[in-house]
Order: sequence, then structure tokens, then C-alpha cells
Amino acid sequence: MTSTTPKKVRVPDLALMKQRGDRIVMLTAYDATMARLLDRAGIDLLLVGDSLGNVIMGLDTTIPVTLDVMIHHTRAVARGANRALVVADMPFLTYQVSPEQATRNATRLFQEGGAAAVKLEGGRAVADTVRKLTAAGLPVMGHLGLTPQHVHRLGGMRQQARSESAAHELLLDALALEDAGAFAIVLEAIPDTVAEAVTSQLKIPTIGIGAGSHCDGQVLVSYDVFGLFDTFAPPFAKQYAQLGQVIVRAAKEYANDVREGLFPKSTPKQTSDLAGRSVIPSLNDRAFEELKGARVPVR
Repeated sequence: MTSTTPKKVRVPDLALMKQRGDRIVMLTAYDATMARLLDRAGIDLLLVGDSLGNVIMGLDTTIPVTLDVMIHHTRAVARGANRALVVADMPFLTYQVSPEQATRNATRLFQEGGAAAVKLEGGRAVADTVRKLTAAGLPVMGHLGLTPQHVHRLGGMRQQARSESAAHELLLDALALEDAGAFAIVLEAIPDTVAEAVTSQLKIPTIGIGAGSHCDGQVLVSYDVFGLFDTFAPPFAKQYAQLGQVIVRAAKEYANDVREGLFPKSTPKQTSDLAGRSVIPSLNDRAFEELKGARVPVR
């Protein structure tokens, strides 16, 4: 089933998709080539996630990812995407200090990176920041539940909102983000029933990752979906391909061809002009004459 959204996905389209009951599809992208491929597949949103710290940079957490790194990758994805809405993560401590700090840093992701929206982790604690950004005309997506930038406070990557009180707090956070002007909220690693309740209370769309099937859309890390990241596989992720294995096989075949002298092979077109001639001596003679005629600068 293909998307029914316009050719170019805009922020207001997501609210219309929720109203129509159209499921929103989002995947992560970190470079122009992947962005072009996912765009051709009809993916609605491309998230330049700080998860690139894990799958691109080989880090254990997303915390060391810097704003300059995010701008670099966002710029690449924006170049590759024509239809999809490009959302960029604001990395750790680039928006928590003050709304003014957040505005300066978000502006760079829009102006230098080409993002169409930014994503922030947190609820009521960042609501004023979300309000400031949206008032300035910068679209903001929220992120609740398991928030990877808070991995140390949470005690690891584990499911959130497991108690009734925690679920109530998460709902209050979601309502606060909606009131502050967020256009959508990612719900990560929370019970299905909690995600369903939150989704039913919000006018803006929810996009789930490990939050069951009742959200208005779904997002996954593309490296998990395509089998490119073999260090850790989240239990909620589904692999639709094993491209890592394909790449290893192709690389082995290439290496074998090089070592066996099977690649590259000369073609008649490449050798026809020089066939039967001994070109090495003539090339050496020409180079020698050019060196003789060159002037050596005096120091």
C-alpha cells in the first residue's frame, strides 16, 4: 500500500494523515544515498537520528554526538530527499540549558543542515523550549518513553511507563508537548496499552518504536531494518533484509577476484589503440625529456 500524502510531505500533512487514519512511516537516514533510496520507497519521514552515534560512529551511547556531526549528516540527507520530511535530532545538551540556547542550535540545523523539523527528548521539562521554537516558526517533534540521551538516569535501555503512575506522568508530558506546539511525538519502548491511551488523547500524531501497533505511525533504525547493524538487535525491530551478509559476500568475492588476478580485465576497446606496441620505453623517454627541460627553482 502506497502513501496517500502529497508528493512533498509537509508538517501539516501528518495531522491530516492521523485524521484519515493513514499510518505514518518513518525510518532513520544518515547519508544522501540512503535518503534517495528510502525516498524512492515512499517513506514519509526521514529521521537523522543521533543513533548515528551507535550505527555510524561505533559509540556505546548517543551522548557524545555533537551538533556539528548532526548538521553534517542532516545536510547529506536533505540533499538526497525530495519527497520525505527530514527531521533532525537535537543532540545531548544542545537544548536543555535554556530556550535561547535551543533556538540558536536548532537554527543551525535548519539553516546549515537543511532540516524541515527537529526532535527533542523530554516532556514538561522542555515544554517551554518547544513553545519558544515553534513560536519562532521551527517545527518540533517530541520524544517520550525511553529517551536514549537519558540512558544513565534511566539505568539503561529498558521499557518505560510500566506502572500506572509512570504512565500517567507520560500522558501529562505528552499533553504538555502538544500544548507547547509539537506537531508529533515519538513514543519509545512503552507498553502497548499506554501508547494506545496516549494516542487516543492527542490530536497530534504519535509515532511508535517498540510501543505496539496503536500509534499513528512507526519508526525504526534503518540499519536494524536492513540487517546492517549486527552489534545489537532491539527485540521490537523486524529485519526485512540481511544486507550485512550481502555486503560481506560481495566484498569477499571482490577480494578474491583481485588476489586471483580476475579483476580488472582489459577489454579490446581499452587496448586497441596501443595493441602490439611497446609503450613503456616511449613513456619513460618522454618523461625524461620533460624533466630535463624543467627548471629547478633556486632556493
